Amino acid sequence: MSTTFLSKKGFKELQKEISGLEISEKALTLELKEIGRAKSRDDKLRRNDVITQLENIQSKIFMKKDILRHAKPLPRKRDRLKIAIGSVVDLVDQQGKIFRYTLVHSLEANPLDGRISVDSPLGKSLLNHKKSETVSWKNGLTTRQLQVVKIS
Repeated sequence: MSTTFLSKKGFKELQKEISGLEISEKALTLELKEIGRAKSRDDKLRRNDVITQLENIQSKIFMKKDILRHAKPLPRKRDRLKIAIGSVVDLVDQQGKIFRYTLVHSLEANPLDGRISVDSPLGKSLLNHKKSETVSWKNGLTTRQLQVVKIS
């Protein structure tokens, strides 16, 4: 598995997700014990449903723990002259509207919160650009352009 770079917030969110899944896993395990040996048809159906949910949650826990095991904090001393994962960039469009984005791994991406994935079309086009450069990317049939104003 490749290394995933996460912010402090990303680490906390991932750990919180794992904790929530582990709580659900315990609840389903208890429910399975309560059902015990299924006697009626309804009990058997419910038991199978609980087993399926439990396997699904255990799979998610395994995947998220694996991501966490291979995750590293965003590099602190990166070259701030070029845009990289973890960079906060200010961009301006042709109308003068300013946009601020933080480039993050796809696990942390939330465009409504200003965190865009380095795997998104805009994220890919921003990587390795410098201040004052114009970045362009395809948005459907149109090509969008933004100018890099600040990198931090």
